[in-house]
Amino acid sequence: MKLTRHTPVANSIGRVSADGIAVNGVHYTSSLIVSASAVIVDWQHPPLAALDRAALAPALDQSPELLLIGCGNQQGFVPTALLADLAGAGIGIEVMTNDAACRTYNVLLGEDRKVVAALMLSALAR
Repeated sequence: MKLTRHTPVANSIGRVSADGIAVNGVHYTSSLIVSASAVIVDWQHPPLAALDRAALAPALDQSPELLLIGCGNQQGFVPTALLADLAGAGIGIEVMTNDAACRTYNVLLGEDRKVVAALMLSALAR
């Protein structure tokens, strides 16, 4: 058996709770976007049902192959036009609760995938 040293990946997400999300040990209490190389804080976004490419521009600027939308603690849906738009651009999109999005982000990041998580922490997620 070969043993290798585990090296933490950049911008991994730690604790997820009702009052915020920790990235690399720093606790954030407002909506944010996380990629391997960036943490964008105080992300201003419309309600999930009105989400569009313009609102996701900071996340899309990270050139993801997969975009995870964390929509708080209840599952929701984005407009089908946004799904079609991003699919046409070759970007996969998944919408899930924040805790599921954070777990998925960490797994994909550990696989060296180009993943970005846009995490809604405000009342505007609904």
